[in-house]
Amino acid sequence: MADAAGRLTRIAQEVLGAPLPIRVRAWDRSESGPPGAPTLVFRNRRALRRLLFKPGELGLARAWVAGDLDVEGDLYQALDLMAELVWERGEDAAPTGRGAALLSLARRPEIRAAAKELLTLAGTPLPPRPPVEENRVRRGPLHTLRRDKEAISHHYDVGNAFYELVLGPSMVYSCAYWEDGPDATLEDAQRDKLDLICRKLGLEEGQRLLDVGCGWGSMVLHAAREYGVRAVGITLSEEQAAYARKRVAEAGLADRVEIRVQDYREIHDGPFDAISSIGMAEHVGRAQYAEYAADLYALLKPGGRLLNHQIARRPLKDEDGYQVDEFIDRYVFPDGELAPVGRTVAQLEDAGFEVRDVEAIREHYALTLRRWVANLEAHWDRAVRLTSPGRARVWRLYMAASALSFERNRIGVNQVLAVRTPESGTSGLPLRPRVWKG
Repeated sequence: MADAAGRLTRIAQEVLGAPLPIRVRAWDRSESGPPGAPTLVFRNRRALRRLLFKPGELGLARAWVAGDLDVEGDLYQALDLMAELVWERGEDAAPTGRGAALLSLARRPEIRAAAKELLTLAGTPLPPRPPVEENRVRRGPLHTLRRDKEAISHHYDVGNAFYELVLGPSMVYSCAYWEDGPDATLEDAQRDKLDLICRKLGLEEGQRLLDVGCGWGSMVLHAAREYGVRAVGITLSEEQAAYARKRVAEAGLADRVEIRVQDYREIHDGPFDAISSIGMAEHVGRAQYAEYAADLYALLKPGGRLLNHQIARRPLKDEDGYQVDEFIDRYVFPDGELAPVGRTVAQLEDAGFEVRDVEAIREHYALTLRRWVANLEAHWDRAVRLTSPGRARVWRLYMAASALSFERNRIGVNQVLAVRTPESGTSGLPLRPRVWKG
């Protein structure tokens, strides 16, 4: 097993037909690759076995979460360098180019000798068990009430104290709005995002607001405190609801804000003057989205407004070729699905909404995610104690990779303002664009 790193580098370069852009360190302490580049560390042979038994993103994710694989140096740079090998995809969403060659190593007759050498390096040919953090058990059809609650629990019920470390005092888990530029504090940017939504909704004292997917209550608290509304926030996470209720009580707003553990499909006490849905629709699923849009439309008064803040993926050449991101699906957001913004707008219109404004703010999410990663890294030891080493590693990889995806325009995020316009045709919006209250 002497010089395992050199052998791994050589095999990779034979497949790529080009120098490996990242340095490699193996379990035998050997190193190979360009000096000064980030280092991909194979801590043991099990890391290689994970890649061989599950080539591609999921194998890499399992090795990373288990701690078998690590990166030394700039994580963002390392992910960027590895993107061509693993994550870059063509318009048809199928792996292409050098990355496809590397991940289909064993299927290429011309490099079977290299595949055999990798098997020798990997040792005992038994597939390692996935890390315990992986969500592998799914019960029932997609997006039933029960299954959606289980999926939400997997992501959000990992401890409010952990989220406090990552999100900071605002406890807002969606894209901030960097109105004052990237040097602003995360707290100010999150406050500006909440206030922007309130202004787009045209909130006024005495109105009734529904916040779908209210998280830890930041939106309903801001709207009630700053705009005098009566607000209902719903979430499927028991831990979020308990935390939000405590914040509401401490703010002295219990007479104006109600927090419920409830699915949007179970709300029967409308109508509302306004609805906010911030970072929640990604969980709905494409098969369920028409019902989601119709339910929110039915819950609004005529003239009422919906602000739908949602991550979007780039359109595919063949929409039927949609593929699930295995790492995100297994470790981060089970059953989550992203749609192009055009499809979201079309489905809101199909439900009866008049879409009045779409604001794309993907660069804002990249800035937000980098701040969250910095928070996690600054409190790493405590984050590990509060959850587990694997769970902390999941969040670090997920947020860093997502920041790069927003920066490279692989995914985006949009605020869609829609109105339940009455038969009179009076929308209630001012004539001037980007002025949200007349």
